[in-house]
Amino acid sequence: MALKPAIFLDKDGTLLVNDAYNVDPARMRFERGVEAGLRRLGGTNAPMVVITNQPGVALGLFEEEALIGVHLQLARMFEGAHARLHGFYYCPHLARGVRRPYALPCTCRKPRPGLLRQAARDLDLDLERSWFIGDILDDVEAGRRAGCRTVLLNNGHETEWVGGPFREPDYVVDGFGQAATIVAVALRAREVA
Repeated sequence: MALKPAIFLDKDGTLLVNDAYNVDPARMRFERGVEAGLRRLGGTNAPMVVITNQPGVALGLFEEEALIGVHLQLARMFEGAHARLHGFYYCPHLARGVRRPYALPCTCRKPRPGLLRQAARDLDLDLERSWFIGDILDDVEAGRRAGCRTVLLNNGHETEWVGGPFREPDYVVDGFGQAATIVAVALRAREVA
């Protein structure tokens, strides 16, 4: 089976309005421009996969099972945008967490690329032809470490701007619509090449 390029997406601050530690599906709202952007990305037929850190589990703020409802609501929201969510991967860990099974260093917490590599194995994805869209440099680093091209949404959520060899995005844009256009054009160009 031929491997497919994918579109990896950060959740909070990229797709959804950043509502800290929210797991209530009724409060989930797309950021401005995301619905139209997802429609554009859906037209590429590339699998779309959400990659998200969820340290609220390790911090004892909510149960890991609450993320099932988040996943289901995201899938419904994607459908409403005429797109399909192919995967939802999350890291519940945080080394300084208070819940013992989750309070540990791991390879899945962004900026580490563990979740992207797991998704690639599960979904037969070609990481080198894939893209990661996120709103902070940890998203960029996770994508670059996995071999993806990256787009940083410069929407005010990155506050530290700590550089490094994997923290330089391929593109920096002001909104999700711009990111979607860049990725859709690039994926279609590779299709015809």
